[in-house]
Amino acid sequence: MKRLVVGSMTTPEYNEWWVKRINDNTPKSSQENSQSIEEHLRVVPSELEIIRQDFERRNADLEKKIEQMEEEKMNLRLDMDVQELETKKLRKGKNKAKEELDSLKTNYKKLCLSIRTVGLGKTSE
Repeated sequence: MKRLVVGSMTTPEYNEWWVKRINDNTPKSSQENSQSIEEHLRVVPSELEIIRQDFERRNADLEKKIEQMEEEKMNLRLDMDVQELETKKLRKGKNKAKEELDSLKTNYKKLCLSIRTVGLGKTSE
């Protein structure tokens, strides 16, 4: 930053202020101020800021839990779908076995009737 000097229009106060400035308006550290730059720049969070940070942390935790629960819900739905498919498969198998049993019973009755008709079921005296 360059100092604009118009004639001798500057005041002694301005000149004194200008001498104390270094590196584009960064004030020189004073011997009277014993705080380090780190201490000077440290910002103590307000109570509201602490509450906001706590809220954001809890919110992030809850979002993670929701995400985990959604994943678990999806897995449970998949398990349920698999169980439903297995149940359908077992029902189909049961129905087919019942149909085959009914068919065997019908064939057995026809066979018994045929045996009677032919007379093979009678014993000779």
